[in-house]
Amino acid sequence: MSSAPSSPSSPTPSATQTPWWKRWWRRLPPSRQDRFATLAPLLSVLLFLSAIVVAITYLRFEELEREQEAVTRDVEYAQQRLRLRLLERQEQLMRLAREIDNRDIDTEEFVFQVEALVSQFPELQAVTWVDARRNVLASYASPSAPLRLMRPTGSTLSPNETDGTFDLARDLRQPTYSRPLETQDPRNATLMLHVPLSEQGRFAGTVMGEYAIDGLMRFGMPPEIMARYAVALVDDRGQVLAGSLQAPSEVLRLLPWSNPPLEHEVPVSPVGNGLIVKAQGYRTSQDIVGSGFFWVIGALSALTVWMLLGTWRHTRRRVQAQQALVSETNFRRAMENSMLTGMRALDMQGRITYVNPAFCSMTGWTEGELVGRTAPFPYWPDEDHDQLTARLEDELRGRSTPGGFEVRVQRRDGSIFDARMYVSPLIDPKGHQSGWMTSMTDITEPKRIREELSASYERFTTVLESLDSAVSVAPLGSDEMLFANKMYRMWFGTRGQGHRHLVDLAGDQPTPSPDDGDAVDAFAGMPTETLTDAGAENAEVFVEELDRWLEVRTRYLTWVDGRLAQMVIASDITPRRYAEEQASRQAERAQTASRLITMGEMASSVAHELNQPLTAISNYCNGMISRVNENKISTQDLLGALEKTARQAQRAGQIIQRIKAFVKRSEPNPAPSDVAQMVSNAIELADIELRRHQVRLSPYVAARLPSLMVDPILIEQVLINLLKNAGEAIMQAGRAPGERYVELRVGPRRQDDMEVVEFSVRDSGNGVPDEMIERIYEAFYSTKSEGMGIGLKLCRSIVESHHGRMQVHNIYNGEEVVGCCFSFWIPVVSRLKVGDASTGPATEPVTDTERAR
Repeated sequence: MSSAPSSPSSPTPSATQTPWWKRWWRRLPPSRQDRFATLAPLLSVLLFLSAIVVAITYLRFEELEREQEAVTRDVEYAQQRLRLRLLERQEQLMRLAREIDNRDIDTEEFVFQVEALVSQFPELQAVTWVDARRNVLASYASPSAPLRLMRPTGSTLSPNETDGTFDLARDLRQPTYSRPLETQDPRNATLMLHVPLSEQGRFAGTVMGEYAIDGLMRFGMPPEIMARYAVALVDDRGQVLAGSLQAPSEVLRLLPWSNPPLEHEVPVSPVGNGLIVKAQGYRTSQDIVGSGFFWVIGALSALTVWMLLGTWRHTRRRVQAQQALVSETNFRRAMENSMLTGMRALDMQGRITYVNPAFCSMTGWTEGELVGRTAPFPYWPDEDHDQLTARLEDELRGRSTPGGFEVRVQRRDGSIFDARMYVSPLIDPKGHQSGWMTSMTDITEPKRIREELSASYERFTTVLESLDSAVSVAPLGSDEMLFANKMYRMWFGTRGQGHRHLVDLAGDQPTPSPDDGDAVDAFAGMPTETLTDAGAENAEVFVEELDRWLEVRTRYLTWVDGRLAQMVIASDITPRRYAEEQASRQAERAQTASRLITMGEMASSVAHELNQPLTAISNYCNGMISRVNENKISTQDLLGALEKTARQAQRAGQIIQRIKAFVKRSEPNPAPSDVAQMVSNAIELADIELRRHQVRLSPYVAARLPSLMVDPILIEQVLINLLKNAGEAIMQAGRAPGERYVELRVGPRRQDDMEVVEFSVRDSGNGVPDEMIERIYEAFYSTKSEGMGIGLKLCRSIVESHHGRMQVHNIYNGEEVVGCCFSFWIPVVSRLKVGDASTGPATEPVTDTERAR
């Protein structure tokens, strides 16, 4: 009997349940199966190694980039500190130069001030007063300065000594720095700053300050930067002038991404490219951890590959497993011995059963001397035995704190160091506790740094608490107070409303968004956009709650938690404001007094001028009365006489009205004024006095002059004083009647790229003596025996309050002085506004009047 064969196309039930990959694997021969079984793990290991290499390379490159950014940021910060220190010294020398320009100090006072300046700022080696011909007028050098900086008075500087900086300061008329001046020893190089002096608009020399570049390095470089990097100041040729840099060396690179040298350099502003600050990061390690980690991964991967190949070749699996176990044990032992943290194991009775090499290195005792010892241990200080015994009891009972505890440890040589210990149970392979494992870390240096930081914070807080200005810090857009000193708490309490109120009173300030992380530079704590000028100026505000005037300054900074915050410094300037207001009132009273004095001096001339129309009126009236009584006058003659009488009365009234308007006003009020009208009003009053002295006045006013934004009464006062002084100068000179004349000329002119209107008064007197021409503008100084010495002082103050300048020069005929010319100019485009009551001598700083040549 035969059975029907099964159809090959119909699969068995077991074949339909087996996955396809299993069927494919079973169809392979054993050799192919072994090959695939080995290659698959091998491929996985290679992929894993590749991923590790890529990850380590990426992380290392990212770390190097962050380190380079940190170096760049720190060098920029050091450059800013040097720049601020140079600008502070520059401002002090410029202030000294202004005092010389104003003739407020002589050579002895100059030496005294410079000596105090040099002793206060060690980087400033010498300061010299040099005239326009390079002659040394006064000089002072630090006792530690080189002999080449000792410049005796009367000596002359050679062009090589200034390296062309003197000529550059003379041409530019602004402070100019030199390149580092070379010496035999580059470490003694100096930097020279020339601040030009001006005398009547011409170059009068310089104030020359000489810096020691090594002093700038020692006193201007932040200590934290010098502690973190190798910092040096180099010139544009790379020569080290101060500080030190690491010598280039070939370092064994264990990895392709081994640390490249971290360095950055930036020119020191405002010196320029002649002086460069350069910093290099210290390399205290060769990235052993990163290199070791890479090679460990590579070794483990190679080991795995080797084991797979060994399995593929059907070698002795047990021997290979034993060798792998030994290698792993040795590797862990090596890792244990290379640890920097000290390890100590105790059994349940407190006996030392194990110490690693790091523990032995810390204490100075060998493993044989420590293992098996019980308390008290040899590294315990004698005075701490009781405390450490109690601590050991707590350890054995499991009462140790998870955060560890601090102890003092005595080395074998008797020295003491601070350490932190962490205790954890020691579990055997069976899961039973066999003792306690203790790790020990030396914290002497971190503890010292922490104590120094705490002391520094206390000193910083003490300084801020003792300031007489209110200092507050608050986050942007929040009333939370981050810091407030004692003065702020006294004025506004502890809340942030006072901080916000001061910011609002100070006006519009540039306020960056605290949420925009890309808009803030973490180094400077400032917006990356350029701030407006208003944000850099100080604001003077009046706080009604305190009844005080405060000077408010604001700046942005990054707080310790990374938030962008705003610091406000408010200083009490109430006394200064009151003093300015008092000075302004005194100046206004002085102007009024000057006009009253002028009219008092002209009283006889005014009386004579009024006497003429009054006499004519009397004569007309008497004549008309006589002719009316005699009936000898007609109506037409009577009307003609009355008209003449009325004109004479009107003339007298105009003179009185003009005098009243000139004397009465005392409150300055700038307004658009017609030049011709001002000149006419001044001539009408001054001509009375000139005619009394038999002086001829010749006025000339150019046509189509623009109107000026001035106070007309003040400008008329200047013209009247100059015309009156001109007439008195001619009288003192005793000129013949034909030689008594005064010329008044008014016309347009261009001064310093600015359109101005110039007023000049020329007389035919004896001029001003050369020894007095520099002092005629001083208060209470006069060339006249009966003069008070305030006329020309007020005239110059009035002109300069209108942003103009006044000058004087003698008129020569050969070597003979035949007259004098006083002139002043007023800008056509003025910064004064209509109704500005602050116009006056007290509102603008008085500068030297230019001397015309």
